[in-house]
Amino acid sequence: MRSRVADALRRFDRRPAERPDLKRASVAIALIEPGPAFLLTRRAPTLRGHAGQWALPGGRNEPGESPGEAARRELAEELGLVLGADAELGMLDDYATRSGYVITPVVLWAGADGDLQPNPAEVSELHRVPLDLIDVEPRFLTIPESDAPVIQLPLFGRFVHAPTGAVLHQFREVVLHGRPTRVAHLEQPVFAWR
Repeated sequence: MRSRVADALRRFDRRPAERPDLKRASVAIALIEPGPAFLLTRRAPTLRGHAGQWALPGGRNEPGESPGEAARRELAEELGLVLGADAELGMLDDYATRSGYVITPVVLWAGADGDLQPNPAEVSELHRVPLDLIDVEPRFLTIPESDAPVIQLPLFGRFVHAPTGAVLHQFREVVLHGRPTRVAHLEQPVFAWR
């Protein structure tokens, strides 16, 4: 599976977002065995931004830090998962958020599901999500505040919204189906704009 994912990402013509007006952030799509599955968190309710929302491990890039370095550092801080640079398989398109960030999704191979230690200051829940659970069609809504469609990815009997829902949808399209689907145009729900 690792080589299949790496090959799909190599074939994908990634689009960076040139937005110097926004802060840089990175998220990790950390693939684990058995499964394969990926790690998804629910943000702690005490966090200032996006409390309680579904999220891939990640956060703001430190000065001079590459997206891969930032994603790996955030994995270590949030879940106690330490990975080397050789775990990086590739990146998906950048996604500009309404809350002032450009997010770079980094796909990482974490291997065997080890002893993860969620940091309670940042993570209230940790889920190991089998890839087949995101191999579904998303729902698209219209809202009066935007001309762009709002993406909703069904998961756990609920919906995961952009940016996480958009990133996971692109991962599904690019890695599981080999389709160069773009998601940067997909809208976030209004509650995520802050």
